[in-house]
Amino acid sequence: MAKSPEQDHPQAAFGWAARDPSGLLSPLKFSRRTTGEKDVKFKVFFCGICHSDLHSVRNEWGFSTYPLVPGHEIVGEVVEVGSKVEKFKAGDKVGVGCLVGSCGSCDSCHDQLENYCPKMILTYGAMYHDGTMTHGGYSNMMVVDEHFAIKFPQNMPLDAGAPLLCAGITVYSPMKFFGLDHPGIHLGLVGLGGLGHVAVKFAKAMGVKVTVISSSPGKREEALQRLGADAFLISSDTNQVQAAMGTMDGIIDTVSAVHPILPLIGLLKQNGKLVLVGAPDRPLELPVFPLIFGRKIVAGSCIGGIQETQEMIDFAAKHKITADIEVISIDYVNTAMDRLAKNDVKYRFVIDIGNTLKEA
Repeated sequence: MAKSPEQDHPQAAFGWAARDPSGLLSPLKFSRRTTGEKDVKFKVFFCGICHSDLHSVRNEWGFSTYPLVPGHEIVGEVVEVGSKVEKFKAGDKVGVGCLVGSCGSCDSCHDQLENYCPKMILTYGAMYHDGTMTHGGYSNMMVVDEHFAIKFPQNMPLDAGAPLLCAGITVYSPMKFFGLDHPGIHLGLVGLGGLGHVAVKFAKAMGVKVTVISSSPGKREEALQRLGADAFLISSDTNQVQAAMGTMDGIIDTVSAVHPILPLIGLLKQNGKLVLVGAPDRPLELPVFPLIFGRKIVAGSCIGGIQETQEMIDFAAKHKITADIEVISIDYVNTAMDRLAKNDVKYRFVIDIGNTLKEA
């Protein structure tokens, strides 16, 4: 239904939040803004747990503000729309990813790259246009400008589709931008976790030859037999690395821990591209000579704009790509965070918000 004129006060909401850098989450009551004329209000059904949620609740990047309600892989059902909303109606399935606002006037915004806007507003832990702090999807409902909402295709399952709003677009965008998305390309994927496993699925749907590069020999069968990768390389095996030197057109590195990138640069062909999408909490060492003598590129990539995120979801639905998930209740979230810190998940936790989050 459309927003009524008398709705001019904040809306009561509840969720789970971290209060300090211990990262422990517990129930919190807070307020969402009034549903504005261009806003969509939706009931949250599922929310994925991203590795950046772990970094944020524990303030490992140094800029967290508390209380912090995490979650930016959010899906649910529209319950109310503002009077000028055009994209959505009540009952539509909807998703929200990593950002909920931008300036709308810079070059990045004009190019549909809101994710690179200098005034990009993150889904949680950021200052919104009205001066309030944003809160994420570990909560019962969201209010978001329709521009930043993603329409979910009918055949996309909400629980297994939720992680694509961060993990999916994080790997899809650099594949497209750096030309690593078509047959004849040999792509290396570093890390077979939350991002890496969906990267394999996207790359294979694009017809790309995929080599998974991992420090875990036990993931070989998973990569080759179940996910369909073409080859598996153990990053600590000098002989395997040496045999693959100079064979890859590009590498997408999803690892969020500090690790050496010199061997990865060596795997690239001339003009090859190493794209970093993981976010270690300490700087990596960048050797320059291998770049100079191979005209190679080390680049970064950060999620994608709203238009590209919609494109990604539609592509995923067409090719039946979803994340591999472990659905949990909200009261398991602290245990899940501890397990995530140990990489003990295959491959993405998703919180069943709709059935397990109750008002305290």
